Amino acid sequence: MNAELITDVLRNSILITGLVLVMMLMIEYFNIQSQGRWFSKLKGSGFRQVILGAVLGLIPGCLGGFAVVSLFTHKMISFGALVAMMICSSGDEAFVILAMLPQKAPLLFLLQFVLGVAAGLLIDKFFKKPQVNFCPDGYEIHHQSESTLPSIFKAQSYRDALKRPSTERLLILAGIILFIGAVAGGYLEHDHSSHIHLDGDCTHHSHTHVGFSLLSERWIHFIFAIFSIVTVLFTATAKEHFIKEHIWEHVIKRHMLSIFLWTFGALLVCQIGIAYLNIQEWVNNNLFWVMILAILIGIIPESGPHLVFVTLCAQGIVPFYILLVSSIVQDGHAALPLLAESKSAFIKAKLINMAVGLAVGLVCWALC
Repeated sequence: MNAELITDVLRNSILITGLVLVMMLMIEYFNIQSQGRWFSKLKGSGFRQVILGAVLGLIPGCLGGFAVVSLFTHKMISFGALVAMMICSSGDEAFVILAMLPQKAPLLFLLQFVLGVAAGLLIDKFFKKPQVNFCPDGYEIHHQSESTLPSIFKAQSYRDALKRPSTERLLILAGIILFIGAVAGGYLEHDHSSHIHLDGDCTHHSHTHVGFSLLSERWIHFIFAIFSIVTVLFTATAKEHFIKEHIWEHVIKRHMLSIFLWTFGALLVCQIGIAYLNIQEWVNNNLFWVMILAILIGIIPESGPHLVFVTLCAQGIVPFYILLVSSIVQDGHAALPLLAESKSAFIKAKLINMAVGLAVGLVCWALC
């Protein structure tokens, strides 16, 4: 194992972790800014519940998923809407997909949405709704517990927030600013001379990029640098309680190290496999069993293990449909509260997810 391989993996892991955290911060800020209005219109017809359940499932991270589980356990939405959310949700992996596969992410999310809505509507139409007689607590879904964030366009907001800044605020600001500098300066770009690289396409190997593309790696990183600047403005004006309880405790302490370690591990395993174990040939000869493995790992109600399939797809080792199957079956930790309160509802929903994922996988496997 050479130093260049480790350095490239480390550089990509820092880049991906930074992009994921920036997107997490943006969602936290906009959820608070909206005063929880994202979740206020889930009541209504079964069709509307399934559509909006699927939309909330597409929100990267746990935010939308936790809201749907809470509303389901309060009997405010149908079981079909819950299933639609679980098919559409990819947990924290959705952030990584956006960072590593920006060209493929829209198609992936669109397919998940269509499949989730179709499955949810069929379930509500033909199957008896399970009885749920509980009301969960103990997890955070960010309703209207915070006042609106101060305006980032008013100088008074910065003066009020930065008069006596906390250590957490300063560390977050310093981290984002360093990340912006590293991305803008190209210090986190990976080595394009490697055999296979992360260019946002599951099938392309190393080649020379010609022409101009807004979805090229350089421009994607530039766009994320702009998003990072917006998060700096929000971080510089947000209230101390929000910085400490929501951003530091929830995003930084709970997610940052886990995301980095899982990303680093997945990238390292894939790079070692490419360089020394001829993993690509083995995968190509065993795609059916790779698909089955993706489904089985998808049962795990946690973000992290599924990143290996995101990485394999980004490296061009597995086809796109393997990532689709993995994304359909797994839902990060969005359904953990459901597992804690109703194992039967969790098992029924997860079995449906697995059936949908297996059906899609078998069709794609037969056609490819």
